[in-house]
Amino acid sequence: MNVKKISCIFLVMLFSQQVLKAQTDSKDKAYEFKMIKEIQTTPVKDQYRSSTCWSFATISFLETEMIRTGKPEIDLSEAWVVRNAYSDKAVKYVRLQGNLNFAGGGASHDVTNCIKRYGMVPEEVYQGLNYGTEKFVHGELDAVLKGYVESVIKNPNKELTPAWHNGFNGILDAYFGEIPNTFNYKGKEYTPTTFAKDYLGINPDDYIEITSYSHHPYYSQFVFELPDNWDFGLIYNVKLDELVEIIDYAIGNGYSVIYGGDVSEKGFSWKNGIAIMPDINVEETSGSDKEHWTTMSKDEKEKVLYSFEKPVKEMEITPEMRQKGFDNYRTSDDHSMHIIGIAEDQNGNKFYKLKNSWDTDNIYNGYLYMSEAFLKYKINNIMVSKNAVPKEIAKKLKL
Repeated sequence: MNVKKISCIFLVMLFSQQVLKAQTDSKDKAYEFKMIKEIQTTPVKDQYRSSTCWSFATISFLETEMIRTGKPEIDLSEAWVVRNAYSDKAVKYVRLQGNLNFAGGGASHDVTNCIKRYGMVPEEVYQGLNYGTEKFVHGELDAVLKGYVESVIKNPNKELTPAWHNGFNGILDAYFGEIPNTFNYKGKEYTPTTFAKDYLGINPDDYIEITSYSHHPYYSQFVFELPDNWDFGLIYNVKLDELVEIIDYAIGNGYSVIYGGDVSEKGFSWKNGIAIMPDINVEETSGSDKEHWTTMSKDEKEKVLYSFEKPVKEMEITPEMRQKGFDNYRTSDDHSMHIIGIAEDQNGNKFYKLKNSWDTDNIYNGYLYMSEAFLKYKINNIMVSKNAVPKEIAKKLKL
């Protein structure tokens, strides 16, 4: 064998070793994501010290819908929705004699219901910041409103006056600002109703909420038993694999989706921009010695699995696990975000890219990547356009 041939073989072997090392190194290093599909959206906002993620996520969703349909990018008012929802919530709370959740939380359908009942306004018209801060700070507001309706329910006059709701709205005026009857936007005068109808062109009835739980029949609608569902909104029920199919189909076809669910698990790390559901029972992780791994305590294993230093094996999520988590209050309805893309990590595992409303001070500038396992286990419900539901599933739901 001549020297030239030996050199070629050596170079091929060296190159193969380098490729194998690169592949191994890639699996053992911090998460890297490649976008498969990403939807254009508006800038990240900050709900700051308020429980209004539901308004921010849904407003972002509707702003994105306008971009999808070829309309100009716009900044809509979250405060407009929060203020009107609080007014309606107070009426229902008093009628039910306090037997209703009364707080700053809400649901995606609160936004679409607001548009149907009261229209919509741009952010520049209604910022809702009459109390001296540049961002939402709702601690005092929430406490004052709750104290007011509690006093009404105590009914010291033995008969409710017709003035109580006007008084409640007066508090809302003081904190958020008075409701504008008309306003100018881009050189044209609108009312909130005409702005929603003529400028936005959004039909609230085009959007539905969907979940997947077995305590109600699949392909039916029911009032979702969540504390923040104060308006008793109806939700569709599908199988778990169909819920994931809807999300993937929607994103793949240019529609974004709202995530409503739990972010209280250890696997949710805002700082790292990651949400994962590690499998604590896995025998070993990449790069770990099996004998050493099996002798580690649960706390030691969790320290490795929740370090977010590299991809780990995740749990296989079943409908039974989801139902148990919901029934035992393990899965709560504590946050809403906006799903705007699908990505893969360096090992080919599927992740969803979500836009949050906690400002831009994390590693991904206000976004995070959620694994499919985390989403399947912790998502309570989605909001999506009816047109983004695959035809076979839409047929089952009678859409």
